[in-house]
Amino acid sequence: MSVVNEPGEEVAVQAVEAAVESLARVKEAVATVVYGQERVVEETLVTLLAGGHGLLVGVPGLAKTRLVETLGVVLGLSQKRVQFTPDLMPSDVLGSEVLDEAVDGRRSFRFIRGPVFAQLLMADEINRASPRTQAALLQAMQERRVTVAGDDHDLPRPFHVLATQNPVEQEGTYPLPEAQLDRFLLQIDVEYPSEAAERRMVLVTTGGTEAVAPAVADTRALDQWQRLVRRLPIGDQVVDAILRLVRAARPGSGVLPDLDRLLAWGAGPRASQALALAVRARALLDGRMAPSVEDVRALARPVMRHRIAPSFAARAEGVDADELISRLVAHAL
Repeated sequence: MSVVNEPGEEVAVQAVEAAVESLARVKEAVATVVYGQERVVEETLVTLLAGGHGLLVGVPGLAKTRLVETLGVVLGLSQKRVQFTPDLMPSDVLGSEVLDEAVDGRRSFRFIRGPVFAQLLMADEINRASPRTQAALLQAMQERRVTVAGDDHDLPRPFHVLATQNPVEQEGTYPLPEAQLDRFLLQIDVEYPSEAAERRMVLVTTGGTEAVAPAVADTRALDQWQRLVRRLPIGDQVVDAILRLVRAARPGSGVLPDLDRLLAWGAGPRASQALALAVRARALLDGRMAPSVEDVRALARPVMRHRIAPSFAARAEGVDADELISRLVAHAL
């Protein structure tokens, strides 16, 4: 089987084994605080390993905030949290310039950095901010820098945004525009925990002591893992599967007989790029040297559910994005 990789690059088996061992410790550390959300933890780690941003969608009380905070501690990342509200201004996120006056009376502007200058930014309830504030975050997510008063300011490396969103409450919210949704590598749906996990959660969190996750990695290790993910070989079979799936999720593809009626608009090339990175990250997290078509199936929904829009007819029939993607996976893969 041929593989697609950078010319002249070889992935050392020892490097992969060391990364897999370290990532196992990361998952164990997170599990001491976050219970019963193995899939959510895996998909969030895939997002970080791929160097992207994640959107966690779930009703309140499902440990979304706790997961983000825990990952920041475990991975040794500097982190900031912003509670998004309708009155939040772009300067509250990016920072602003203030006028300083020296002793001799000379005046100059000084830039005060906002909370976006962190390696891990938690954007809590991101859809409560106005479109103006959401747009201010868009440049940071795409270019890893911000522009204030005509001056560019580079963000720390690595830089990740993990945003949360409540799918039920719609009062006082502003839906994220398609361009910003496309900047999230994965949309991670957070579901209710199992009874066993909830039982453990109740017993641990209401006791006299509360579990604290240890720091088991640092930014240097995360940077090495992210570089390793991009160096993992990806087979032509997997690339073909990615392209078949993403191109099938567009009006006019003809993969499903009623697709044009059910799909308002489909996934763009960024979905293919996101899948190519995410399947590599999942393979590394699972201790494998290369991704498989099964990784494409597993990550199809979190990568594509926020990049396609079911039509009014689909919503009237109860067909959501996940259902459409499941049908496309069954036909295209």
